[in-house]
Amino acid sequence: MKKFGLYKKDKLCSTLDIQALFEGRGADFSTLAYPLRAVARRNNKRWSDAPIKFLISIPKKRLHHAVERVLMRRRVREAFRLERAEFPLPDGVRVDIAFVYVGKGVTSYDAVDRAMRRILGHLVEKFTPESDASADNQ
Repeated sequence: MKKFGLYKKDKLCSTLDIQALFEGRGADFSTLAYPLRAVARRNNKRWSDAPIKFLISIPKKRLHHAVERVLMRRRVREAFRLERAEFPLPDGVRVDIAFVYVGKGVTSYDAVDRAMRRILGHLVEKFTPESDASADNQ
């Protein structure tokens, strides 16, 4: 059951890595699956052995009450925790990803879970070496 845990090594905390992720040309991958937007970049220079380091952002502009922001942060974190085992990245690939909430109002867990599945599916497609080789041939 350890594959379902979230640990400190899984959280994106470095301000330099966060800045690099959100700067103009820092992201390798960006997608929208309502109510979430994901921005990701490959970071193989990282010391941590975690394949994915994540960050969750719930803007105050979207949800004005702290209780609602905490609720949505918990729903996004839970969806990521449960779904990431189904979408493994290839060995040696390390990715930093930020999940930004773009919905209006509180969204159900089912909608967040569906969005997380779509985002992680796109992420694995993008960072799998076979997809990179086939994209170069076209």
